[in-house]
Amino acid sequence: MTLQTRTPLVPFLPESAPFSAEQRAWLNGFFAGIFSGEAPAGATVLSPAEGAALMAPPASAEEDDGAPWHDASMPLDERMKLAEGKPLARRMMAAMAQQDCGQCGYICDSYSKALASGAETKLNLCAPGGKETLRMLKQLATELDGAPAPAPTAPGAEAATAPAAAAPRGTRDNPAEVTFLGRFRLNKDGSEKETWHVDFDLEGSGLDYKAGDSFGLFPVNDPGLVADVLAALHAPADFPIGEKTLEQVLTKEVCLKSPPDTLFTLISYITGGARKDNAKALAAGEDPDGDAATLDVLAALEKFPGIRPDPEAFVECLEPLQPRLYSISSSPAATPGRLSLTVDAVRYDHQGRTRLGVCSTFLGGRVAPGTRMKAYVQKAHGFGLPTDAARPVVMVGPGTGIAPFRAFLHERMATKAPGRNWLFFGHQRSATDFFYEDELAGMQAAGVLSRLDTAWSREGGEKVYVQDRIRAAGPELWAWFEEGAHFYVCGDAKRMAKDVEAAVADVAATHGGLGAEGGARFVAELKKAGRYQADVY
Repeated sequence: MTLQTRTPLVPFLPESAPFSAEQRAWLNGFFAGIFSGEAPAGATVLSPAEGAALMAPPASAEEDDGAPWHDASMPLDERMKLAEGKPLARRMMAAMAQQDCGQCGYICDSYSKALASGAETKLNLCAPGGKETLRMLKQLATELDGAPAPAPTAPGAEAATAPAAAAPRGTRDNPAEVTFLGRFRLNKDGSEKETWHVDFDLEGSGLDYKAGDSFGLFPVNDPGLVADVLAALHAPADFPIGEKTLEQVLTKEVCLKSPPDTLFTLISYITGGARKDNAKALAAGEDPDGDAATLDVLAALEKFPGIRPDPEAFVECLEPLQPRLYSISSSPAATPGRLSLTVDAVRYDHQGRTRLGVCSTFLGGRVAPGTRMKAYVQKAHGFGLPTDAARPVVMVGPGTGIAPFRAFLHERMATKAPGRNWLFFGHQRSATDFFYEDELAGMQAAGVLSRLDTAWSREGGEKVYVQDRIRAAGPELWAWFEEGAHFYVCGDAKRMAKDVEAAVADVAATHGGLGAEGGARFVAELKKAGRYQADVY
């Protein structure tokens, strides 16, 4: 096969090349990145991880099993049982969090294939799966020759894990820089929640996105938490770790959330007696004191007071500080050059100490307007508006789940899409937690938002949720489905998304006359046709 050239410098693959259209688009972008730094029209810019997954051969018949474990609400032991007897890559997939969130640079299926083939050697990239996933992947990886290991975080590891020269700018492996513009709180006084609308300027970043995509940000740890960890270590902030200080490494490079098993292994080496046994048990995934689920790195150190681990050995035990992904709540058609997020700031008290979400509280208070931040766009996998703009759209997004649907509505308004739009939104109280209320009212007045159903769980004597509103609107919703409506849900995977799916099945069973089994089949058929899409976490 020979390469034709569109210019004397940038080769591209002809349509007759033996690749799929998606593979050809990625290869054209790859060649353009090497030869000119600019991708030709139609080229797709992906990270090396995404490109490798894309170029992998199609699944064999043995692997074309529908992945019945691909359900974020299903416990790990149930997923592994469903995957028993499957090829290693499929069992590795079952060990992952099933969110296809992209934080690892892959989706669950392509990450598992990369691990099983040896193309990827890091077992610790599944952030939502946490230690549970990592332990299972370690166990499964023993079946490989030269089993992969978690990525090192020791000083000097940067050279081994640095992005490849060909990594496109604006990907997880080679993030771009954006400017933080500011924030405003979406809750009114008296709310029990703290939710922020956050804006970024993309000028000069080279980033572009579509409604439905996610935004990856590289946060820094809270300085107060870093100071407390330094105190618990009995180590000076300027202790040298390679060419950096211990404080710098703790602030920007390592995760201070869930303590890895290797940290407890280290602690077991430097303590004795019952405490040694306790640390060994924690390292093995046991819970001798019933508090393992609540421990962060600081709490782990405080659980064994008086220990003085070598700071460099301590840092080597910690996981890298991973980027955080958020559903984008803006449309490039409506606000070109700008990007918005809708972020719940995570704060809660535990045993006399306030625990903080790493990135959510960074965005919600610690980062100043004008700050330059590393960021990338994670392209959506099967979550986006229908290509036929005349199709009706039904969106279910309680709380911050409204984020992608605000983007959808702004997109449909900016492009004058003729299709009708129906939004289900819910939260605690209408008086304090009605996000974007004025915007939504304006869209209703303009005819963009055809219908808005709200559900408030803390008003009156009865709790009302979005799934209750779906059932109540059953006849109308079924009529929309008969007109070819696409259905979307965004938010909590373990409870809300499953309850919404059950409600849709009930609507089909009752108002479509399909019965219980037929209602479940109807939802499955919607998913297969791409008309039921979920962005869950």
